[in-house]
Amino acid sequence: MKKTILYFLFLIFLPFIVRSQINPKRYYGIRPELIRGPYLQVATPTSIIVRWRTDELDVSFVRYGKQEGKFDGLAGNGSRTHEHIVTLTNLEPYTKYYYLIEGFKDTLQWDESNHFTTLPPAGAENKYRIGVFGDCGTNSTIQHNVRDQFLKKLGSNPLNAWILVGDNAYSFGKDVEYQSNFFNVYKDFLLKQSPLYPAPGNHDYQDLPMLAEVAQRSGEVAYYQNFTMPTRGEAGGVSSNSSAFYSFDIDNIHFLSLDSQGEEDYGTRLFDTTGSQVKWIKKDLEANKGKEWIIAYWHHPPYSMGSHNSDSETQMVKIRQNFIPILERYGVDLVICGHSHSYERSKLMKGHYGPEASFSTEIHLLSNSSGAYDGSANSCPFVKDSSNRGTVYIVTGSSGRVDYSQSTFPHNALPFSNVTIGGATLLEIEGNRIDMKWICADGVIRDQFTLMKNVNKRSTITVKRGQSVELKASFVGQYRWEGSNKTTRSITIKPRPGTSVYKVKDPSNCIEDVFTVNVSK
Repeated sequence: MKKTILYFLFLIFLPFIVRSQINPKRYYGIRPELIRGPYLQVATPTSIIVRWRTDELDVSFVRYGKQEGKFDGLAGNGSRTHEHIVTLTNLEPYTKYYYLIEGFKDTLQWDESNHFTTLPPAGAENKYRIGVFGDCGTNSTIQHNVRDQFLKKLGSNPLNAWILVGDNAYSFGKDVEYQSNFFNVYKDFLLKQSPLYPAPGNHDYQDLPMLAEVAQRSGEVAYYQNFTMPTRGEAGGVSSNSSAFYSFDIDNIHFLSLDSQGEEDYGTRLFDTTGSQVKWIKKDLEANKGKEWIIAYWHHPPYSMGSHNSDSETQMVKIRQNFIPILERYGVDLVICGHSHSYERSKLMKGHYGPEASFSTEIHLLSNSSGAYDGSANSCPFVKDSSNRGTVYIVTGSSGRVDYSQSTFPHNALPFSNVTIGGATLLEIEGNRIDMKWICADGVIRDQFTLMKNVNKRSTITVKRGQSVELKASFVGQYRWEGSNKTTRSITIKPRPGTSVYKVKDPSNCIEDVFTVNVSK
C-alpha cells in the first residue's frame, strides 16, 4: 500500500520535476537572448564578419543595407548555435553599411549605432584612423574613462580598425572575464562599428606556462574561441594558417599581429626566431616590401622600464636581441606593445639590441627631434628616407590600469613616458604621413609624434616653352609656396624660358620640396 501511494505521488509530481530541468524560456517558447555582441572581425574592401552570442541555440542572420532602416541584403544560415559567425560578402569598398542581427523569432539587436564601413582598396589615399588598446580588460574606472575619452576625441570620425596588444581580459583570460571585462565594456560603439584585430598576451593564456605549450595549437583558451582571425591571407598579406599570428592591410598600410607568449612547433617561441611564426614573418615582410607603411604589434615589448624590466625579463631580452634585428632589416616603421602598465615611446631609432645602459643617442638615434610637430622647440617630424631605416617603439599598456615603474624609469631609449595615468593610442595615417596621439583617461593628449616617409624631395622637370606643369608637394599637411600666396598641395605653373626654382615648405620650416624646372626651346 505504501509503495502504491509513493508511486501515485511520483506520477503527480513528474511533470513539475521534468519542467524544472528545462530552461523556462525554451519550455514556454520565449526567444533566445543576446548576451554578447554584435562585434566585427576580418574586414576587407568587399566583406566583413559579424559575430554574436546567444544564451540559447538560435539561427544566425544579418540584414544590412546602405541606408539606415533599409536592409536589402541578407546573410546567414539556419543552423542553430550559441556562437554566431556570419560573413557578409559582395560589399562595395569603403562604403558605410547599416545592419541588424536576427534570430528565429525576430530581431535580436538593432539601433542607429549599428553600422560599419568596409575597408578601402589599395591606392585609395584616404585618411585612416586605427585605435590601439593595451592591457585593457580590467573593468576598472581607468578602462571606462579611457574608453570614453578615446571616443570623445574620435568624435564623428570613423575608426577604421582597432587593435589589441594583449592581456585583453584579466586576470586569467577566462570566458567569463572576457564577458565582463571586455565585451560588456566596449559593446555599445567600438565593437559594433569597427573591425577588431587582437593579439594575445600572457593573461590571455590564463597566465599558466603549461597551457602556453598547447594553447596556441589547440585553441582551447577563450582568446582563440572568441575571435576570428584572417589566417588565409583574405585581408591582405601572406596566409599564416594560424590564429596566433596573421597580417592584414588597410589600403597601403600593412599590419602584423604576432604572438609573443604561446609556444609553436617543437616548443619554439617568437624570440627563438626559428619556429613557424618567424619563418612566416620573413615571408610576409618580403612579400610586402612595397607597402607604404608596415606596423607590427604584440604583447612583450623589447624596451621598457615600466611594470616590467626589459633588462631582466627573459622574453623581453631575447625579443630585443634576436627578433628586433629582423624587423629593422625589413624596414618596419612602428612596433607597438603592451605588458608594462605604462606609456613609453622612443624617437626614431635603429640598432639597439643590448641593455638600457648601452643605449647611445649618438649611435642609435636617427633623429634628435621629439617628433611632436606641434611648433615647440626641436619638434619636427621624424623622416624616413629612401633607405627606409629606423623604427619608433611604443608601449601602450595602460588602457585598463597603471602600475609601478622600475627605478630607472623612463628607459633611456623611451624618453616620452608616463606611469601615472591610463590611456590608449590613436594612429591617423594619410598617405606618407603617420600621426600618433596618446589619449589619456582625463581627455588630455600627453604625447604625440608625426612620422613621414620620402619627403624633402629634390626634382628636376623639363618642359617645352609655353607648356604648363603641375607641381605637387611630397608631404601631407599645410603648405607655403615660396614667392606665392598659394597654400594648396599642388600648383600649376607656366614657367619662364630658362631655369626656374620653386620651393614649398610646411609652416614650421621642417619639410621643404625643391622643384627645378627647365624650359626647353
